[in-house]
Parts: sequence; C-alpha cells; structure tokens
Amino acid sequence: AVARRQPGSVFKPFVYAAAFSNGVEGRQPMVTPTSEVLDSPTTFTFEGQEYTPNNYGDQFHGVVSLRTALALSLNVATVGLAEMIGYDRVVDISQRVGFGNHIKATPAVALGAYELTPVEVAAGYTAFANGGARTDPLFITQVTTPDGKLLERNPPQTHPALDPRVAFLMTNMMEDVLNRGTGVVVRARGFSAPASGKTGTSHDGWFAGYTSNLLCVVWVGYDDNRELGLSGAASAAPIWAEFMKRAVELVPYRGVQPFVAPEGIVMATVDPESGELATALCSTSLQEAFVAGTEPTSYCVLHGGE
Repeated sequence: AVARRQPGSVFKPFVYAAAFSNGVEGRQPMVTPTSEVLDSPTTFTFEGQEYTPNNYGDQFHGVVSLRTALALSLNVATVGLAEMIGYDRVVDISQRVGFGNHIKATPAVALGAYELTPVEVAAGYTAFANGGARTDPLFITQVTTPDGKLLERNPPQTHPALDPRVAFLMTNMMEDVLNRGTGVVVRARGFSAPASGKTGTSHDGWFAGYTSNLLCVVWVGYDDNRELGLSGAASAAPIWAEFMKRAVELVPYRGVQPFVAPEGIVMATVDPESGELATALCSTSLQEAFVAGTEPTSYCVLHGGE
C-alpha cells in the first residue's frame, strides 16, 4: 500500500481535471467533455527531446471527444491534451490533490510516469469522490481501552483541492469508463451500483474507483517491480468489482446513490459527432455535462443546425 509505483492511466483523470479547471478559472484554452483531440501516431517535442507515446494494443481512433479519450484511455490523445493546456497545469493540479513535488512538467506526466503509492492515489481520488475536497489518509481512526473508554480519536482532515464542478465532470466522465470504456469488466462481473473509476496499466495493474460512499484502489504487481504482463482491466478491475459487490451489502456502504451535480453544472443534449446541440435530424444524441457558461449554444451543423 505504501510502495512507490508508476500509476499509469489512473493518473489520467488529473490531466482532464486540469483541463476543465481552465473553464472555471477563465483560462484558455477552454475545453469541455465534448472538445475534440487527435488520437493518431504522434511525436511530441519537449525541451529538444522527442517523446512518442503509443496506445494500448497499437490502436488509434482519429479525432475523438475528451469523454471518449478518457473512457478508452487513449494515451496519445491524453498527452495531446496535456500539451494543449500546458504540462505545468497538470503538475499544479497534482500538487493540489496532494501528490507532492516530485511530479515534473513533461509529456510523460500525462501517462502516470511519476511514481505514487496506492495510498496516495486513493487520497488523490477523494478529491473527485468528495466534490473537490481531498481527505487525508488515516490509518488509526480511534483508540479505546478494553472496557470501551475512548483514549484518542482522529477525525478526517479535508482540504479544498478541486472546484466542485470540475470534480463532478470527472466523476461523470469516469462513469463512462465503467459503462462503455476500459472498465466494462466491472459491469460484466455484476457490479451494477452507480460508480466511477479508472483502469491503469504500467509495470503493474491498477483500478481506482468509488461509489457515493466508498472509495477503493486496487494495485496488482510484484514486490520487485518486474513486469506484471496484465492490464489493469484484466488484473485489478475484477478484484475491485468483487470487493465492491460485497462491500455495498454492508451497512455502512449500502444505499449507494447516483452522483448529484453541484450548482453551476448544466446538462445539454448534444450530437456526439459535432459536440453541438442536437437537432431532430441527429440520428444519435447524448446528455452531456458542462460547467455553466461553457455549454454549446449553436445547433448541430451536420444535421440541419444552420
């Protein structure tokens, strides 16, 4: 739980959180879940050095929305987003959620190249699960005598880390990871409660996810840090699903509720191809979440919007 390992793609949500923070802080570029990025073989140049990430399975998807890029855990698209907003923005968000000063503003930061412990990852994800407030890890909550006298109590300590609107956008997008993305194995194994999460693959396998009242991070790997040879979806996600199926039957974690949008989030019906407001001629549409003021205002030009 306290060994340092590359978190891989479980770090990606913090890249997207940094991007969405532009929308609430009035920074450019302003991006939303429907903003598009290119997912194709790309070489990034940084401080005179070339960096050529690859996608898992060597599969590329062309122009995709940020929602799709996260759901499918697309590496090149995520590095492209980090380059677009600035690697220093990613580092800033990572420090806000408590990841320390060792994470550097390089292209590799977008893919979780800088080591974190499973406990640190769990603490970072509390910023998503708690509406923007990071909760410090506690190993001992209280100490009592054999006859029940309370000797010590350590209440949870929380700190503002993310704007609640940004935290909700990430929660909403990570629901798609489970429902149609790299984490579908969780649903396939019968865990049906509302939940958000993210797979990760480095030397090891990761899955970080949460319901409305319980957060859990699973790490699978070797003590000597050699290659596991399994993706997070194949190794950690099934463990997470089986654990959570049992956990939600226990009294403290029953009654899982759908995630509720905070004030300042608006929902709009958009065409997934154009990202604009859907018309009656759009063959498909979806409900998308936006920070108020960043939602589309024009109708889909692909299907009669003009």
